[in-house]
Amino acid sequence: MTGMQDRIAAKLRAALAPEQVNVIDDSHLHAGHAGARPGGESHFTVEIVSSRFTGLNRVARHRLVNEALAEELAGPVHALVIRAKAPDE
Repeated sequence: MTGMQDRIAAKLRAALAPEQVNVIDDSHLHAGHAGARPGGESHFTVEIVSSRFTGLNRVARHRLVNEALAEELAGPVHALVIRAKAPDE
């Protein structure tokens, strides 16, 4: 994992106590695109399973993830794909 991957995973663990969290650096797929940085660490996919998502719709789940990662999304992270599920899904 890269430094930003670790940072994202740690923040999500602290905020949402997930049963599972996987952070994938997709930056290499976006080289030359808007927001891509030469060193990467700008585009990520987050796959997360948390009981905090139970009963919430997709928008509410994404909002929780975005709130936990507000600092990263305001700066070094240009794009984030979120796959958020409750444990029973």
